[in-house]
Amino acid sequence: MALFDLPLDELREYRSESAEPEDFDAFWSKTLQEAREHELDARFEPVDTGLSTVQVYDVTFSGFGGHPVKGWLRLPVGATGPLPLVVEFIGYGGGRGLPHENLLWASTGRAHFSMDTRGQGSAWGGGGGTPDPVGAAPAYPGFMTRGIDAPEHYYYRRVLTDAVRAVEAARSHPLTDAARTVALGASQGGGITIAVGGLVPDLVAVAPDVPFLCDFPRAATLTDRHPYREIGLYLKTHRGRTEDALRTLSYFDGVHFAARGRAPAFFSAALEDQTCPPSTVFAAFNAWAHDEKAIEVYDFNDHEGGGPFHEAAKLDWLRSHA
Repeated sequence: MALFDLPLDELREYRSESAEPEDFDAFWSKTLQEAREHELDARFEPVDTGLSTVQVYDVTFSGFGGHPVKGWLRLPVGATGPLPLVVEFIGYGGGRGLPHENLLWASTGRAHFSMDTRGQGSAWGGGGGTPDPVGAAPAYPGFMTRGIDAPEHYYYRRVLTDAVRAVEAARSHPLTDAARTVALGASQGGGITIAVGGLVPDLVAVAPDVPFLCDFPRAATLTDRHPYREIGLYLKTHRGRTEDALRTLSYFDGVHFAARGRAPAFFSAALEDQTCPPSTVFAAFNAWAHDEKAIEVYDFNDHEGGGPFHEAAKLDWLRSHA
């Protein structure tokens, strides 16, 4: 599909109509407080991968509800001092993959922590290893409507809590420098990055690529591509529940986390992206609270965004941050 959303000059001025809940901060403060009542219990087990330049650790830590969450920590072989830390979150349906994958960030001399996404990891890539032991009311297949009956039950309450705890777990390793922590990810990983940027006050930078989980009221009605389409298909069956569903989603909207962003940010958007329409990305970017922010726009790309070109742009941008 060619350009289908707002023209670029309007995107740069666009503001979401997503209504922020009055108790948004209280909801997340209580959620994280409850999670921290469980010991973090971060464990790092070395993995024999056959790699000669990167050491990989199999990580387990306590996320939402004290549930065990997996991850990989990758370090340059021979590292002796605290390293800048990149915490990465994964796209929808994917898992942490295999230990020898995703070597870019460790190859730059940084520590790299990638968090598994609970219940996912069976749609693409090398798989995942973190179950989601929490049940939910009837939902449309996928993850977007699991627990959508109430914010307390919603699937992404667990995922975003896991993500904050992932930062804490990665920072607990003696070879990572907590004062130089970056969060990044693409698509769902980009949406999680925005949330972490609003919930963790002392990151040095965030880099959300073509982020998902932003501006739900517009996204759910603008695109018929999954995963956003899961919301519409759920409401097609559960008639009359739109207002309640949007209320739940408002607690997880990247626009509201962006309003609390306290680190420099480097976004990307693709103008032909039907999965995460550019207006929903700009809604979060335009709401981002920190003064230092930039967005790279890929005019003729769909959800692949900038791909390796944007990786190069991030490598360059992060040199001055971590």
